[in-house]
Amino acid sequence: MTTQTLDMATREDSLFSKFGQWCRRDKRGAASLLVLSLIIGIAVFAPWIAPHSPTEQDFSKMLMDPSAEHWLGTDDLGRDVMSRLIHGASKSIYAAFLAVGIALLIGVPIGLFAGFTGGWVDVGISRVIDTLLSFPAIVLAVAVTGAMGIGLTNAMISVGIVFSPHLARLIRARTLVVREELYVDAARCFGASTTRLLIKHVTPNAIQPVIVQCTLLLAVALLAEASLSFLGLGVQPPDPSWGQMLARAYMYMEISPAQMYAPGFMIMITALTFNTLGESLRVALDPTMKGL
Repeated sequence: MTTQTLDMATREDSLFSKFGQWCRRDKRGAASLLVLSLIIGIAVFAPWIAPHSPTEQDFSKMLMDPSAEHWLGTDDLGRDVMSRLIHGASKSIYAAFLAVGIALLIGVPIGLFAGFTGGWVDVGISRVIDTLLSFPAIVLAVAVTGAMGIGLTNAMISVGIVFSPHLARLIRARTLVVREELYVDAARCFGASTTRLLIKHVTPNAIQPVIVQCTLLLAVALLAEASLSFLGLGVQPPDPSWGQMLARAYMYMEISPAQMYAPGFMIMITALTFNTLGESLRVALDPTMKGL
C-alpha cells in the first residue's frame, strides 16, 4: 500500500471520527439529518414505496376517509392521498435544492466580486442588491415566473433568482473582512492572481455563513414551492407536489378538512428539519462555540 493511499485512508477515518463525534455531541442535528435522509429516501424510492398510482382516478372513492386500502384517504378525484404524498416528496425536494442551487450560482460569484473589488464596483452592485431586496420575495417570484413561463423548474429558477441577493450580500460582507487578512496579503505579495486569491484563499474562508444560510433557505424554498403551486404557477396537474395537494385540499376544506393535514404536516416537518440542521451547522462552524 502506497503512502498516498495510507494518507487518504487516514483522512477518511478522521472524517468519519469527526462526524461520529458531532452526532454524539449534537443529538438535535443528528436527528434532523436522519429525518432529512429518510425524506430524501422516500423521494428517491417513491415508485416502489407508494401503494397506488399517484394519478389514477376513481370517482367512486372521492374524498374517502382513511381506511385499510387508503391509509390517508382519497382526494376529490378518488386518488390515493398517501401515494400522492410519497410521489410529491421528490417534486418538493427537487424544487428546494434547485432554487438554492440557482441562488448559489448567481449570488456567490457576484458577492465575492463586489466584496473583493471594492470601490465603485462594490457600491454599484450593493445598490442593485438593495433594490432587489426591497421587493416582496413572493411577488418578485410570481413576476419572474410569469415572464419565464408556468412550470415547476421555471418557478424554482425564479425563486433562486429572488434568493440570490441574500447570499450575495452575505458573502460580500464576509469577503470584506477576509480580504484584509494577512494570509491574503502574503499570497498577493508572492504574485498570486486575483482568481487564485478568490478560489484558494478568500472563498474557503468566507463560505461558512453561506453554507448555514443555504440550509435555512432550503426551508424557505420549500414553502415558496408550496405557495407557487398553490397559486397554480408551480407543479401542474396531474403531477403531485405537497403545495399542489394543499391547493386542491383547500377547495374542499369545509367538506373534508382532513385533506389538508397530510401535505401541511409534511411541509412543516421538512421545513423544520432544514431549519434545525442549519442551526446545528451554525454552531458547528462557529469558532466561538467550540468550547461549549
